[in-house]
Amino acid sequence: MTLVWRHLLRPLFLVTSAPRILEMRPFLSRASWTSVPKLSLHTRPRMPPCDFIPERYQSLGYNRVLEIHKDHLSPVVTAYFQKPLLLHQGHMEWLFDAEGNRYLDFFSGIVTVSVGHCHPKVNAVAQKQLGRLWHTSTVFFHPPMHEYAEKLAALLPEPLKVIFLVNSGSEANELAMLMARAHSNNIDIISFRGAYHGGSPYTLGLTNVGTYKMELPGGTGCQPTMCPDVFRGPWGGSHCRDSPVQTIRKCSCAPDCCQAKDQYIEQFKDTLSTSVAKSIAGFFAEPIQGVNGVVQYPKGFLKEAFELVRARGGVCIADEVQTGFGRLGSHFWGFQTHDVLPDIVTMAKGIGNGFPMAAVVTTPEIAKSLAKRLQYFNTFGGNPMACAIGSAVLEVIKEENLQENSQEVGTYMLLKFAKLRDEFEIVGDVRGKGLMIGIEMVQDKMSRRPLPREEVNQIHEDCKHMGLLVGRGGIFSQTFRIAPSMCITKPEVDFATEVFRSALTQHMERRAKSHSQK
Repeated sequence: MTLVWRHLLRPLFLVTSAPRILEMRPFLSRASWTSVPKLSLHTRPRMPPCDFIPERYQSLGYNRVLEIHKDHLSPVVTAYFQKPLLLHQGHMEWLFDAEGNRYLDFFSGIVTVSVGHCHPKVNAVAQKQLGRLWHTSTVFFHPPMHEYAEKLAALLPEPLKVIFLVNSGSEANELAMLMARAHSNNIDIISFRGAYHGGSPYTLGLTNVGTYKMELPGGTGCQPTMCPDVFRGPWGGSHCRDSPVQTIRKCSCAPDCCQAKDQYIEQFKDTLSTSVAKSIAGFFAEPIQGVNGVVQYPKGFLKEAFELVRARGGVCIADEVQTGFGRLGSHFWGFQTHDVLPDIVTMAKGIGNGFPMAAVVTTPEIAKSLAKRLQYFNTFGGNPMACAIGSAVLEVIKEENLQENSQEVGTYMLLKFAKLRDEFEIVGDVRGKGLMIGIEMVQDKMSRRPLPREEVNQIHEDCKHMGLLVGRGGIFSQTFRIAPSMCITKPEVDFATEVFRSALTQHMERRAKSHSQK
């Protein structure tokens, strides 16, 4: 999909298919960075053109950034790559580093930049609001909050019409936990193994990924249950997923029956029978697990699980932090792909295209239950800047048909990556929906053992060197996560798949060379 406003910018086609030597050259009375490719043993995919000229970087030197980071920022290692990227500027699906190198961003700030970096319309709205009113808090009214609430409510089915505006996904999920307990008058909340619902002290109880767990007690009343993972779990077949690409595991199910779904439901019933009280507060589920590597459940599982939870007095919470706002293509919300209606929906990330913003949407009945027990207040939630930007994001998604683009380009990309799975033994699974895709790396397809982290790291580095940025996920960091901004195009998908093919080929050559030397 080509957008009219993109043609208004002066073109500069940067060839970034190899490591670069930077030069200063005149360009219509101004300086611009150009790229001079070095020779390489491999023919690297040619990056699609970009009609944007980045500013010249004139800030802190790289070594000074490393010093400051070591001395004053968190010692927890979160940055990708042996030499972390120092990013300078972004434009739509592109990122530019301090050296002027251009990258195709296929992770969008951890599934956050929904409509594109520095989208012109969102930028203009933000700048206009910045000059009018930054902050008031909810003790005063301001039109951007009410305008946004009306727009967002119109996108959700009845009776999900009461909106609490907050600042992050963790904060939204904490509030949803509080709502579930206040409304049900119960404590136990169930979530899947492999789930990620936040890193705050309260939500860490819901999050079931080992690297986010502490030896100290926390998250009281949260109980994990088996994740119905049809690729890595004990059951799964070739017709389980709501995806154009299915697992390579064989299936003997009848057309209207899913044995894997039935087996996982039995495990869910076992959790209800053994690990929680007779009455529970609720059940959290991501429509597709994000941090765990874009894990999809068998069709029909969530619908049956929701019924079981409600029979125990609990409420059902859909965590749409990564799946919402049209990213899955076929529907605006991930829960709609499962044919369920949650009692509470949490959302963040793509809601503000990178601006700190989140929301919890629920029913009037549940909202009143919370209000009876707590004078809930949030200083920054629903601030004028966030709400103006949130409204602009919704308008861009609609005006530029980004949900439809997610469906069309996402399906195209899934099928392209599925061909790589058929071509390479170490690509165990390709899965997902719309523009939320996982590529799981294995030692071999038969064992499904995860490819060692150091080998996945090298493939990750190779993709970066060729100008493609992707994410990581999975319990063993064995899955590449693909979630570009929803403005992505098919030529850019072609480039990305060729980069992956090249990186995988290089890896297989390294492996063959290593084996021959033993």
